[in-house]
Order: sequence, then structure tokens, then C-alpha cells
Amino acid sequence: MDKKPNILIFNPDQWRGEALGHLGNPAVVTPNLDRVCKEDGVSFSNAFCQNPVCTPSRCSFMSGWYPHVRGHRTMYHMMHEDEPVLLKTLKDNGYFVWWAGKNDLIPATADAGNYCNVRYKPDRNQVKPIWQMDRAKQLRGAPGSDTYYSFYFGKIDKGSEETYHDPEWANVLAAIDFIKNYRGNAPFCLNLALTYPHPPYAVEEPWYSMIDRKKVPARIPAPEDWSGKPGMLKGIYERQNLKGWDEQRWTELRAVYYGMCSRVDRQFGMLMSALKDAGIYGDTAVFMFSDHGDFTGDYGLVEKTENTFEDVLVRVPLIVKPPEWIKVKPRIYRGLVELTDFSATVSELSGIKFEYTNFGKSLVPLLCGDSAGHRDAVFCEGGSLRGEMHCKGFDSASAQNPEGLYWPRVNLQCSGGPEHTKAVMCRTAEYKYVRRLYEKDELYDLESDPSELVNRIDDPSLSGVLNRLKDRLLAFYLETGDVVPYKTDKR
Repeated sequence: MDKKPNILIFNPDQWRGEALGHLGNPAVVTPNLDRVCKEDGVSFSNAFCQNPVCTPSRCSFMSGWYPHVRGHRTMYHMMHEDEPVLLKTLKDNGYFVWWAGKNDLIPATADAGNYCNVRYKPDRNQVKPIWQMDRAKQLRGAPGSDTYYSFYFGKIDKGSEETYHDPEWANVLAAIDFIKNYRGNAPFCLNLALTYPHPPYAVEEPWYSMIDRKKVPARIPAPEDWSGKPGMLKGIYERQNLKGWDEQRWTELRAVYYGMCSRVDRQFGMLMSALKDAGIYGDTAVFMFSDHGDFTGDYGLVEKTENTFEDVLVRVPLIVKPPEWIKVKPRIYRGLVELTDFSATVSELSGIKFEYTNFGKSLVPLLCGDSAGHRDAVFCEGGSLRGEMHCKGFDSASAQNPEGLYWPRVNLQCSGGPEHTKAVMCRTAEYKYVRRLYEKDELYDLESDPSELVNRIDDPSLSGVLNRLKDRLLAFYLETGDVVPYKTDKR
């Protein structure tokens, strides 16, 4: 295309795919995101990430590579200068790239100037801590209590201010200022990587009280028999010690999480208004998606894992509004898509051809109303091999310190057991197969068991299904097992 759109990447962290009003959740309040898919965008209700934690997922969707392609399957193995990162590709091709918020993509020692023109960071003297940690320490209770690892902080005291002015609000307001004041000749890419609704579960008014507790959907219960589920889940269940919580407490935690989503929806709406006020809404492609989901009480758990693939962790929101010259058909698209498709879509919209192998598939045909099947299966992977001590998570402050909020999971990852086994998911519209190296495989009939509570890996009536999924997984690895550089060598 001759005309290159501006690109706005709105990337909240740990937002579950079901937490959107237009997808039928009666509790969450998301009017701004709901409006986009009614008027000028598409909501992809079955979008899946390629790893259920931050860094590997971001490495994947910013490159179009799966985690196994270059070993990006831990929180501490990031993208390096010899690897493709969409932000850098856009900058190298004439885009003005403005980046605020989370990193979890490139090493802290990397020169951010190679990836963006502006790496915005709020003045620490002008913002409050993102969570009120002093109050949180009181709320956690004593070690061994059933609140100590719950991540539940509740209502944030904002005092007399309109909002609790933390770095999240500072980043959003700075992005709005950038939109209003940008006068460059080059198209821009605004990458806003927010932390919310990542736990701790905490939010200020009006979002704390906005969620009707009576409308909060029921949780997926903890399994009565854990033998069919991965050991990581049972281990975290025991260590988090939330098994005594009644439904009223769980509902409150979930309502606070939904309130966090509603706060982010408000921030999204403010950005859309800024684009319209600046007269560039039509010139801008908007991408809203999260890196992964969150348990939020499902299975009696909070937070997430690195190597289990329940839909509440791997299905994420994905809403795309293309520039006005793309004749979009606003709707909810229910076919399977992956976050790898994000960078491929940017490539088509911008006219920038990647000079490396990208495994994503452009969503532009789907934006225009094509109803043909986009993907027959989606994939997610994580975990470690025996002996891969550098992949366990020892870099985390919670690895050996029981005071860390993440200790139940990260310490278990670092143990010598099979819980952090390397695993991969192959999911179709009807079934989910998970191959595990050192534990029992999983197979779920998603039509009869959407909560993934009954592992049917040993069910002979599904042997044909299992064989087809194994064959599909083999084809996936054959197709994506490596990347050959475009530049050849002299012999």
C-alpha cells in the first residue's frame, strides 16, 4: 500500500479472553471495547497466545515466531539484536515509534534506541506506586494464612483525586499527549504496554464498585480428582492454600479483577477519543490484545503458570480496527487465530515486507469479511527439559523466598520434580491435546467439557481424535522447527 497507517498497540497484561461485555460476560463493563466491534473493528473471540506468561508471549507476537524457534520460553530469555522485533522493523522502515509501559521483550541492558524513537518513563516523583504495597502487606496476613498468596488487595484508596495516579495513568496520559501533539511527517507506532489487569487484584473507585457482584460468572471448580491434571496445578493449589475460600470471597476477588479490566477499558476509550480529536482516527490501525490470561479463581487458583494451557490462561482478547481504507466488516469472528498473526497483519497494512520467516497469517481478509477458515489449530508451549536449570526461574526473587507472592509457582518450577516439564498444546475448535514429556498427556472434548475438567487421554472412543491431533502436532513442528536466514553465505 502507498499509504502507511499509524499503528496503535494497546497491550494490557493478563486479560482473560472472556472478560469482555460483548462476548457475553454479564459482569464486566467494557463499553469502549464493545463499541469498536460494533462500529469499525473485529473482535476475535478465539484468539490464543503462544505461551501463558509475559516474556515468551511478547517475544512471540512481536516476531511471529513460536517460542521453540529460538528458545524464548522463559521469563529471562528475551529478544536480542540479531532477532526480529516488530518495533525495530517499523522504526527501520520509517515509522516514529513511541513506547511506554512494560518491557518484558528486550533485555534491560539493551539499547532501547534501537527499537524506538522515544522510550517514555514517568517521573517517579510525580506518580504513586502501582499498588499500595504497605496496605497489601497488612492484607496478606501471616505466612500460612489463606490470604498470604491470594494476590487480593481490594479497593485502592485514591483519596480526593479523580484517579489513583500510578504509572499506568501516567503512561496513558502521556500517550494521549503524544497523539495530540505529534506533528511528524512519518507515520507513528504507539506501543502502550500496560500492567493492568495483572494481579495483585486491586483497583480504585469508580471501578471497584462498578461490577455487580451478583452478575459475576461462576468459577470453574477445583477438580475432585487431580490425577488427570498436570502436577504444577495441584502443587500450586496446595501451596496457595485457598481451598477454604467460600464463593463470596471468590466473587469479590473476581469482581475486583473485572473492575481492573473496566479501568483499562476507560483508558482505551480516552485514547480513541484522542485519535478522533486529532483527526487521525481513520488513519490509524488499532490493535488491542493481551499477552495471556489469568486463573482468577478458576480451579481454585490465582495468577498463572508457565506450562499449563487452560483456556482461561491462553485465550486472550484481540480486537482490531483497521485504517479507514480497509473496508472492514464489524463483528465478532469466532474462528481460531493466534497472536503470531498480529505482526503479519501489521506487515500487510503497512506494506512492509519482513526479511525473515514469519509464521503469522494476516488477519486483513477476516477484517474485510472473509469467513473462510483462518486456522485449523492453534498452539501454545512452555516448560523445561530435565537439567535445564537455566530455564527454571531461579532469577526470580520469589524462587527461594517464601515471602514472594510468586513463591508457590516459581519455587515449584525450580524443584527437581516433573511439574515444570516441557509441554505443548494443539487446540482445535472441538478438542485440546497437550503433550507432556514427564507427565501424563491431556485430551479434552471442549464441546462436552469446556472447563477442561475431564482428561480423556485414555478414552478409547477418542483414539482417532488423538491420532489426528498427534499428527497435526508433528506437522506443526515440521513447519516451524527452524528459520533459515534470508541472507545466504558465500561458499
